[in-house]
Amino acid sequence: MKKVLNYFKETYEELVHKVTWPSMKDLQNSVIVVSIASLIITFVVFLMDIILNVSVHFLFPKII
Repeated sequence: MKKVLNYFKETYEELVHKVTWPSMKDLQNSVIVVSIASLIITFVVFLMDIILNVSVHFLFPKII
């Protein structure tokens, strides 16, 4: 039981005193970067889907 209590105490101490938390500005910048990257990846996948769809319809016009 003492080991478990010691574990929680050390965990709390680490979270409160040793962890460096990002500032609000850093979080905002990260959200912007992730959002833009997600939009770019979504657009690339969308273009790939359209290109493949057109290619398949061109190669097999009567099947599909």
